[in-house]
Amino acid sequence: MRGRISIKLKLTLWVTAFMVLTAAVCLGLILAVSGQVSRREAENLLTVTVREQIGGVHLSDGQLSLDPDFSFYKNGVYFLLYNKNRAMLSGQTPPGFPVGTPLENGIARPVSGEGGEFYVYDLWIPSGWEDGTWLRGAVQIPDGTQTAGQILTLFSIAVPVIVFLAAAGGYLIARRALRPIEQIAQAAESISGGKDLSRRIGMAERKDEIGRLAAAFDRMFSRLEQSFEAEKQFASDASHELRTPTAVIVAQCSYMEKYADRPEDYKEGVAVIRRQADRMTQLINQLLDMTRLDFGTRRLELADLDFSSFLEAACEEEDTGVRGISMETDIMPGIHAKIDGNLFSRVIHNLLENARKYGKENGWIRVSLKKEDGNIILKVEDNGIGIEAEHLDKIWKRFYQVNASRESGSGLGLGLSMVDQIVKLHHGTISAESRPGEGTCFTVILPDAFS
Repeated sequence: MRGRISIKLKLTLWVTAFMVLTAAVCLGLILAVSGQVSRREAENLLTVTVREQIGGVHLSDGQLSLDPDFSFYKNGVYFLLYNKNRAMLSGQTPPGFPVGTPLENGIARPVSGEGGEFYVYDLWIPSGWEDGTWLRGAVQIPDGTQTAGQILTLFSIAVPVIVFLAAAGGYLIARRALRPIEQIAQAAESISGGKDLSRRIGMAERKDEIGRLAAAFDRMFSRLEQSFEAEKQFASDASHELRTPTAVIVAQCSYMEKYADRPEDYKEGVAVIRRQADRMTQLINQLLDMTRLDFGTRRLELADLDFSSFLEAACEEEDTGVRGISMETDIMPGIHAKIDGNLFSRVIHNLLENARKYGKENGWIRVSLKKEDGNIILKVEDNGIGIEAEHLDKIWKRFYQVNASRESGSGLGLGLSMVDQIVKLHHGTISAESRPGEGTCFTVILPDAFS
């Protein structure tokens, strides 16, 4: 039964029970305090009224006289007069008051009688050295039963209303507070069922704990979607690109089984298989690297490098003279950048390899580096075959190649995609300008934050 009660109902019941308990405690305290207050007020009223009456009592030559405004009953207090021998002279006693109560000067004290409890207060009014008069005041202590009954009646009317409002308010607050959690649960169930990985809680911006929880879940869902998409991309890319080398290997093995008779035939077949296996290894490694970058498991290891020297060294290594292509550099010295050296060496290598691959025989590659308006600007330019305008916005996609035939040496179509990915990780931009038949220029710009 406990597991079936919703959190909203639990909170409502708790608030209701707490209000009922609070009301009961308050009632007990009020009843206890009201009785004490009533007794204290009766005692104070008695002493004050008796002291006010003293001036109205006079004794001269054994004769007692009272002022005209003297009253034997005032403010609910009964008054009695006694002579020095403690014999009652006149006055009025409350119903049920014990008349034989001893006189005690200046002490207000409670006494019990047939009519209930009373406070009595006696004062000795001297006249000369030996004569005087006793003035006694008596007041009945209020019966707390009537007051308690009135308080109980008031509570019996007010408490149910207060408890109902508290329960209703608690339920509404709990429902409103827990509504985002229901949204989170629904979104999680939708994602766990594989129905909609792009779904988000989409809660309005809140600064409380629920808002932070919803934002954390949205970030987690984004990571899940990114991870799933990266996995799908990897599976799609791998299956797409591994199909060709796998088919070549299978075909070569079949050919060798049927037609290879000489050792040279086997050597040639093994060489083909090795080339395709190397191609597959290169492909898988690049796909894994790009997937790690997508998923964030490969994080930037930033360091403050002398980018000018770094680029000079990279260009010297890449200046192989293949196909008679020369390399020219215009590198401004002393430029520092906060980059991941290992990743950025791939950027330089891929751009130079791309320029060399699609450059003209005996052509040139120009590499320049400068700092302008606080930004680092790297350019790699060639005088190769160029790229048609309709292909410029597609060259950054994985496996996209302008040469659709993918003839030998055309590459895997991953180099520029990885360059774009690495530059973006450094919060930079890369763009390409090209003129078919004249050449292409790639421009990398790193912002101030990384310089």
